[in-house]
Amino acid sequence: MSYRQLPLHDHQIPASPIVLGCMRFGGDWDGAPITEDLVVEGHQAVEAALEIGINHFDLADIYTRGKAEHVFGRILSERNGLREQIIIQSKCGIRLVGDDEGPQRYDTSGAHIIKSVDGILSRLGTEYLDILLLHRPDPLAHPQEIGEALSKLHQAGKVRNFGVSNMGSEQIRLLQMHSRMPFIVNQLEMSLDKIGFVEAGVTVNRAQAKENVFPYGTMEYCQAERIQLQAWGPLAQGRFTGRAIEGQRPEIEATAELVARIAKERGVTSEAIVLAWLMKHPAGIQPVIGSIRPERILACRDAAQVELTRYEWYELYSSSCGRRM
Repeated sequence: MSYRQLPLHDHQIPASPIVLGCMRFGGDWDGAPITEDLVVEGHQAVEAALEIGINHFDLADIYTRGKAEHVFGRILSERNGLREQIIIQSKCGIRLVGDDEGPQRYDTSGAHIIKSVDGILSRLGTEYLDILLLHRPDPLAHPQEIGEALSKLHQAGKVRNFGVSNMGSEQIRLLQMHSRMPFIVNQLEMSLDKIGFVEAGVTVNRAQAKENVFPYGTMEYCQAERIQLQAWGPLAQGRFTGRAIEGQRPEIEATAELVARIAKERGVTSEAIVLAWLMKHPAGIQPVIGSIRPERILACRDAAQVELTRYEWYELYSSSCGRRM
């Protein structure tokens, strides 16, 4: 697996082209305690990731209501030297449950960001995060307040780099105006099923543009500003890699068959083809695979080595959107 140099500050660990998303670590999203079986399950997922060269791990303070970070913290404590060999990013900015201050909501107030990071570091048992992402756009966000909070976290050595998730170019631009630290990551939903990131460009001045919700210009802005684009949900919940797809739109079934055919011709897994389609984009998209199953993680092994032709890429794109270019 080839590595790329993210614009990371303070150290220069090359990042793997695929990230392991740890949303499923820790079991269900309930108050049940963390069992040893769940810790073992996490160890097995991390081992599979390391085996295929993944050194970049994605978490969030809300994942399984904090249990994902607790489990990952156990893994770090039980694998000597692992922390220094990997890139850990986590996210904050969503309050899952209501409290005395209000309902479930987004919260990027400075106080909440700082408190969230302290909680993240405590659960992980580490002194710093390589990257902190703001999880969702907050309509009540104060950019200057956010910038001041991020500066405090960086100066305290708690967070080395910053990014965002699910934001368009103008939202990032506004935040960047008030932050001394550059935003180096933007994580968005992109896959062979969620093709809005392509449609936003190719449907300009066409009727189909009205149906697309992906923020126009975001791909180009991130490329121009050297912001690493990451794709959450890149395997489309298995729709093209063996999951039962009865009742799905016809394009899903046709595209799944096409993925299987190309995978057979290339001698790789369907997962490798689905990820390679994303990774061919000139933005250098970094897929964040969300499986905890070792066999599913291992199935992604060859994605970075598959170089789809333009014909194959457009064939897959046309199949997914259900029309010719």
